[in-house]
Amino acid sequence: MVVDDHPMWRDAVARDLTESGFEVVATAGDGEQAVRRARAAAPDVLVLDLNLPAKPGVQVCKELVAADPALRVLVLSASGEHADVLEAVKSGATGYLLKSASTEELLDAVRRTAVGDPVFTPGLAGLVLGEYRRLAAEPAPAPGSGAGSDEPKAPRLTERETEVLRLVAKGLSYKQIAERLVISHRTVQNHVQNTLGKLQLHNRVELVRYAIERGLDGD
Repeated sequence: MVVDDHPMWRDAVARDLTESGFEVVATAGDGEQAVRRARAAAPDVLVLDLNLPAKPGVQVCKELVAADPALRVLVLSASGEHADVLEAVKSGATGYLLKSASTEELLDAVRRTAVGDPVFTPGLAGLVLGEYRRLAAEPAPAPGSGAGSDEPKAPRLTERETEVLRLVAKGLSYKQIAERLVISHRTVQNHVQNTLGKLQLHNRVELVRYAIERGLDGD
């Protein structure tokens, strides 16, 4: 699904995707329309502009990912401002590409986003990982960690769920995790969804933060 408030740009992106073999199930020109149509069309990948009338792109992303954590969101924006990038990632975006990217780069980004790879315009990936680590270093109120020991309240993950979580924290894509553990891509997704549910987290960003806080990104 393609969401952009400029009709010519939106149509061009949708046409490029269609001509390359993707099925564009819907398009939208504002935030409210995007949320409504995405819920009806249930796309696998949402190509989303941030600067939208009616409702900002980050809010669209947050609402749709909260409703369907399996949704992949690739932000396609004219802004390379660090604050915009980090806000998009925190809202649940899988990747962030500048509109200056070539058609080939866009198509490659959509393919990679579809299989769960984090895709960022060069120079932004390091920024995002740095933010993950900064967030992990900050004391954050964990769900259910009141006074006293919070260990007994920590959800119990299976050995395989912990293994998948560790690889997610290291930055591996779902496809890479599936190959490493010799399991299917769908099985990896199921483990991630189960882990999100157990930990009461909403998206991959929160999952990575949780894992880094517990040192699971190291050897």
